Order: sequence, then C-alpha cells, then structure tokens
Amino acid sequence: MKEKILEVKNLSVKFGEEEVIKNLSFEVEKGEFLIVLGPNGSGKTTLFKAILGLIPSSGEVIWQRGKIPKISYLPERLSRERFYDLPITINDFFKFKEESEEKISYVLEAVGLEPKEILNKNPVNLSSGQFQRMLIAWSLIKEPEVLFFDEPATGVDIGGEETIYSLLEKFWREKGITIFLITHELNIVYKYATNVLCLSKKGFCCFGKPKEILTPDSLEKIYGAEINFYDYKHD
Repeated sequence: MKEKILEVKNLSVKFGEEEVIKNLSFEVEKGEFLIVLGPNGSGKTTLFKAILGLIPSSGEVIWQRGKIPKISYLPERLSRERFYDLPITINDFFKFKEESEEKISYVLEAVGLEPKEILNKNPVNLSSGQFQRMLIAWSLIKEPEVLFFDEPATGVDIGGEETIYSLLEKFWREKGITIFLITHELNIVYKYATNVLCLSKKGFCCFGKPKEILTPDSLEKIYGAEINFYDYKHD
C-alpha cells in the first residue's frame, strides 16, 4: 500500500467576488505523477499556488505526517527573454542555489547539457529546449521530494517538448519523486500520468486514472465543447 503524501480538503480560492476554486478535495500518494488538466482560466495555476501557500485560500492542505516535504516549483512562462537585461551567466544563476560547482555540473549533465559549453553563457543565448532543460536542472539541484511544474514545455517545439516530458519521467522513475504537472496536452496525460485532476471553468470535474475518466463526455465538460476523442494505446 502506497503512502499518502498530500490530502487537500474543501480547498477554495476567491479573487474578490470570483470563486476560482470551490470545495476541491483530492489525495496524492507518494511517488505519483499527477497531471492537472483544463482550459485556460480553469484555476490550474491558482491550485498550485494555493497548495504551496503562495495565495490565500480556505480549506485544508495536509502534508504527510504534518511535515512539508522538500518542494521545488517551476512556475509558468519563465522565458529566456527575461534574461535580456540581466548581465548574468548560467553559472551565476545556479550559484543562487548555493551549491558546489561539481553539483552544478552534475545536474546539468543529468539533463543532457554540457556544462563547459553553457555555464558562461547568458540564458538568453540558449535554444528553447536547452533553456527548459536548464530550468529542470535548476529545479532538481536541491534534490526535492516534490516537484511542481506549470507547463514546462511552453514555447518548445513538438520534438523538444516530447524530450522535456521524457526527461521528467526519467527523474520521476529514478528518484521516486512526486510530480505535479500542468499541461494542455492530452497525449502527455495518457502517456505519463498516474492520475489526472480535471478542472473546468465551472469548477472541479473529475479525478482518477486517465483511461478510466477521460471519456468524450468528461472532455466535453472540461472544455465546454465536443472534443475529437482517440483511444490512446501506450505500452
């Protein structure tokens, strides 16, 4: 029997009079790869921020044994362009984590980057795929127990996007970490998720195994329109 790492009870978040999340409850087991699915404006990023205590909310967020685990959070829309006006190298950026040069090199190599080739570059000079790999390395360097990723493949081409998700799966399997991931990509949900939490603009829709709950009817409830549905087969 797997160990429960997180229990969310009756979580609600309001911005003014708008209730973005209402009475949401679910549980996550240690080592899960949970994907949060839903259209823009359904509260996915808000959910992450509420769980992490970054915004006010009501209800309960209960971590395993009452102890918050080591968490790393990669928010949405971190882009190379943010580094245009910063005179900073990738080496400088990683030193904010207060880790040794050996540890920095190790984690960069682990995500498929060559430290000698990139450490003295500004992040803006990386390709989109290299940049996302760098961010994953940045998220992993403190060896977290739980990772929160908000659309980590945004701005990456389709081939590179698949590589980014494969990389996350690799660390998930090797390290036994718990991953919370936001994505719009149904193929990613079927391929990687142990469970999926579905949100719509009208609130919570469903929670469970992707192949069990992602039906044409549930997808229509999530996205508010008929969705072309294909039964994904994955070995």
